Amino acid sequence: MTTATEVRRSTRNGVIGLVGAAVNGLFGFILTTVIVRTFGTEGSGALFTVIGLVTIAGAVCCLGADTALMWALPREKTVARLLPVALLPTAGLSLVVAVAGVLAAPSVSRALLDEAAGTGLMRLAFAGVPLIVVSTVLLAAVRATRPVAAFVGVQFLLVPIARPALMIAAVTTGGGVLLGFAGWLLPVAAALVIAMVLLARPRRTAAREDARPGWGVFWGFALPRAVSVAIDAGSMWVGVLLTGALAGQAEAGVFAAVGRYALAGLLIMQGLRVAVAPQLSRLLGEGRRPAAAAVYRRTSLWIVALSWPAYLVLAIFAPAFLELFGAGFGSGAPALAVLAVAMLVNVGVGLVQTVLLMSGNSRGHLLATVTGLVLNVAACIVLVPRHGALGAAIAWSLGIVVENVIAAVLAGRALGEPLFGRTLLIFAGGVTGATGVVALIGVSVGGRGLAGLGVALAVVAGGFCVALSDRRVRALMRGMRVQ
Repeated sequence: MTTATEVRRSTRNGVIGLVGAAVNGLFGFILTTVIVRTFGTEGSGALFTVIGLVTIAGAVCCLGADTALMWALPREKTVARLLPVALLPTAGLSLVVAVAGVLAAPSVSRALLDEAAGTGLMRLAFAGVPLIVVSTVLLAAVRATRPVAAFVGVQFLLVPIARPALMIAAVTTGGGVLLGFAGWLLPVAAALVIAMVLLARPRRTAAREDARPGWGVFWGFALPRAVSVAIDAGSMWVGVLLTGALAGQAEAGVFAAVGRYALAGLLIMQGLRVAVAPQLSRLLGEGRRPAAAAVYRRTSLWIVALSWPAYLVLAIFAPAFLELFGAGFGSGAPALAVLAVAMLVNVGVGLVQTVLLMSGNSRGHLLATVTGLVLNVAACIVLVPRHGALGAAIAWSLGIVVENVIAAVLAGRALGEPLFGRTLLIFAGGVTGATGVVALIGVSVGGRGLAGLGVALAVVAGGFCVALSDRRVRALMRGMRVQ
């Protein structure tokens, strides 16, 4: 394929990923709202703590095999050769962790939840680790070898839609936190079964024979990624756990709610990553770095166009967004504003993490993530006891910025071309200016609360309709789509 064809292909897949990301984000917000309004700061803090613990445990037990499959399968002729070597060690380790966790549940519950009643919740969480791990690995194979719509349908539609529905059902039947977490876990089992069905039919790729990664090469990539993926998955949860231990469960609940908002904007980038990661792996594996760079730059333009306005609005109208969660969460507004600014850097550099991994440099990615984690933990220890959720937000922001700067430098070397062009800089400036004007109107009319946010969104909707009536704007959007 030509470079232009590759860019068009990435755009088509990106649209599918963005639709999935939008649904995922919407129902993720619904899930968070259900949790915080049903269980309050204390109960939601406990539930988010357990979700964070099982998320980190699952990421560690995956041993980086899910990302390694994403990197290796586009260069491999069949799925069957590498899938067993990815599954056996990860499933085995997850079973060991599950047994150990179930046995240690009383002690872990007392340390993290400050209550013996959380033992049953901890046991269920650890029992679900093998389910999460096997599902994650199988879905990675689906993502690498099947049409992007298959992965999006399971991971971005089925799972996030089912979770709040099941949790609401649990609450209406009189269930507590334990049954609520079971509702969070059950869709993972459904995703696992669907992934098995999707992978049942053998499918051959067009990979060259000399490009096939061997088992040693596979795990040489996966093992460094095993550490960095755990850090990626636990970037927010480390702050939640430390905040709960150093400042109490109420502050942990506030920080978890704030973090949910901050991560919601990343779903746009995640949707595009789902679409282009296998394509970047193939292009870099074929030595077509200019085409890979073109795909990266076009994707970065879409990320800035869609994510920067959201994060700017999130920072300015933080009190309004937290007001939706109810009383007790308004104190998190400064923390949300800090995280939103840090996320501008995160999304502004584009898919540098994906480029780094799909080029095979999992060790470079590990360097970036470990540096960010060390800064995050050190700053949490210093700031959280005195500042609570705000201290955790500042600590996480430091880690985010440093990690992305390091990754951007290494990704630029992998592509061998500039990451950013003049078009992206102009576009970013225009987006910032336009969003600033809209926010100023909203704040002037209704303040930073829900009234001001409503005014700002109304101005955005009106301006969008007016812009679409201009043929020059429509031509620019078509250019972004097909060039």
